[in-house]
Amino acid sequence: MSNEHTQEVLNQTVADLSKAAALVHQVHWYMRGPGFLSLHPKMDELMDDLNGHLDEFAERLITIGGSPVSTLAEFNEISKIEMSTATWEKSIANRLTEIVIAYKYLTDLFKDGIKIAEEDGDDVTVDLYTTALGDIEKTIWMLQAELGQ
Repeated sequence: MSNEHTQEVLNQTVADLSKAAALVHQVHWYMRGPGFLSLHPKMDELMDDLNGHLDEFAERLITIGGSPVSTLAEFNEISKIEMSTATWEKSIANRLTEIVIAYKYLTDLFKDGIKIAEEDGDDVTVDLYTTALGDIEKTIWMLQAELGQ
């Protein structure tokens, strides 16, 4: 059975997690205002979580015979996560909302990854996506709670 579709979704995931980590890093650097002292270190935590998942997905892709994208140009070209040049004018709430939007996109991607990997009979990849989905959904809940949503 071919795993071409699983390789494709894994590479999409590598690009999107890389760009999501860049977005969180941008928020980390450009954060100002009430909540800074607790949210600034939280962004480090989010980056660590994203990079942990990124490594797992990239290594899985290599394990099943694929080649992960690995350049900033590839990440930017392939990723569907929106990101713009930072300014100091955005509030912390606006910045957290940008992360929530990106993470909601990731939940859809991970659900697609589960379906595609199931169709390819790849239970290990299904498990990786399931674990990552739970983590991302929990983070969305926490960010939305911080935003009062």
